Amino acid sequence: MAPRIIQHPGPVSPERTAAIAGVAVPLQFTLEPGQAVDAAIAKGFADLGCTGGFVEFKGGRCEPFQFVMPAASPDDSYAAWYSETFKPAGSVEVERACAIVGWRDGKFFIHCHGIWNSRDGRQMGHMLGPATIVAEPIDVTGIGSRTATFKALPNAETNFTLFEPVAVSEDTAKVSNPHVLLAKVRPNEDISIAIEAICSQHGVKAANIYGIGSLNEVRFTNGTRVESHATEVLIRKGRVANVDDQPRAALHIDVVDMQGNISDGEIVRDDNPVCVTFELVIEPIST
Repeated sequence: MAPRIIQHPGPVSPERTAAIAGVAVPLQFTLEPGQAVDAAIAKGFADLGCTGGFVEFKGGRCEPFQFVMPAASPDDSYAAWYSETFKPAGSVEVERACAIVGWRDGKFFIHCHGIWNSRDGRQMGHMLGPATIVAEPIDVTGIGSRTATFKALPNAETNFTLFEPVAVSEDTAKVSNPHVLLAKVRPNEDISIAIEAICSQHGVKAANIYGIGSLNEVRFTNGTRVESHATEVLIRKGRVANVDDQPRAALHIDVVDMQGNISDGEIVRDDNPVCVTFELVIEPIST
């Protein structure tokens, strides 16, 4: 079958994936009421001495709450864009939210996708961390690193400012177990094949996969499809297994399309290309 290709405005980067190894730090902390979600997560990372990584929280209430959904670009400056900002009235119950944590303009920054329930029903999208306030204590878990992070940098290919995995210091090259990979996948690369390639390059045969991003349409293993070139995605459960001594990825995702329709399921390997970016934390495991 012909691959689905989305045309971005800038020159195609020759490197289609990027990954940095860092020392893994298990994370568990609480988002305190009255704080913006991004500030509360930043405090948790700072308290534990971590510079970047991944967190998720299941449950919890926020008020006020703001988010956007994927949308078509209004012009040819971008291949995809964001919707208007949605501001549900009253309290919003978070079903599940996942955030990649890094740095932008010299301070902590989060990229967060999630599913939540408000008076408007069950919704999914890109949470606006600075404008979303924690309304009750929310426990979060995740994986951080003190030796690697994500840094928001201008990206010529997509014309967006996007997270890139970077080393915090030269000591990262000397990382030994336990370790974690902070990674990203660029547009038009199949997400499963790209994850397998990253694992192979770093000698990882099996791993847990965490992350968020966007896909150009979605093909699920049960035959259903999402026919939207711009989507927001979070990995509900991701795993790389050792199959015949090679890494083999299996991803169960949640996804929202440009109309606000939410779908979930295991995706087809080698038929789910990235739309704009996909950011990952790869946790090697013993087999």
